[in-house]
Amino acid sequence: MSRKAKVRTKSILSKIFCSLIYIVLFMPIAVVVVNSFNATTSKPYLTWKGFTFDWYVKLFENQSLLTSFGNTMIIALVTTVLSTIIGTLGAIGMYKYKFKGKGIIDGLLYIPVVIPEIVMGISLLTVFAKVSIPRGMLTLIIAHITFCVPYVIFNVRARLSGYDISIEEASMDLGANRIRTFWEITLPVLRPGITAGALLAFTLSLDDVIISYFVNGNTMTYPLQVMASIKSGVAPDVNALSALILAGTIIFVVLTQGNLFKKKKQ
Repeated sequence: MSRKAKVRTKSILSKIFCSLIYIVLFMPIAVVVVNSFNATTSKPYLTWKGFTFDWYVKLFENQSLLTSFGNTMIIALVTTVLSTIIGTLGAIGMYKYKFKGKGIIDGLLYIPVVIPEIVMGISLLTVFAKVSIPRGMLTLIIAHITFCVPYVIFNVRARLSGYDISIEEASMDLGANRIRTFWEITLPVLRPGITAGALLAFTLSLDDVIISYFVNGNTMTYPLQVMASIKSGVAPDVNALSALILAGTIIFVVLTQGNLFKKKKQ
């Protein structure tokens, strides 16, 4: 076999391998989207009976599903804001200042990341029971902040690794106080890390199931609602909402990545 033929064969095999990887990754998503247009009305809603948009209409009539999705969005947004603020300040504080026990605190940050979620869920449930906090929206937000803060800290700290603190000193030498220096110098430099941490916190909070199951009380979130519907078969209106969430995610990615592509071309 000639070298040209070997290169061509290698290229074909690489394309086949990549195609298989993408099929494995996106086939489940495609099944959800296709099934959201399934006209079947009998459980477990897996037999294809034709194409319809009825489930997208019925979606807005399913009050429990919409309520659970609203709860999820509220929890995710509040969690993102608070964990981003706490994580950013924590990362800056640990980077700038030296104090006793800093190494221990730094090591403890990895525990919420590596600990099994079921262990963390039971631990948080025990804490809330000990301090007599009723389970509900508040306990969900506290629990989500608990496991999201370390991810924000890690992202911001990664940005701080190449940070030159002398630019803050130069800013204050030129007359700016600490607050103005933080808003006009430190924050813009750290913005990519903060944004990455916030997006990661939002995503983690949005799809959490195990920890939320232990601390939700009577407050139902969208992932818990979907999990509860699995016993009788996931209805196509759930698939319809999932498809809408996917569409919103794709639009967001296209808008943000489109700006990056334009910058590269320039």
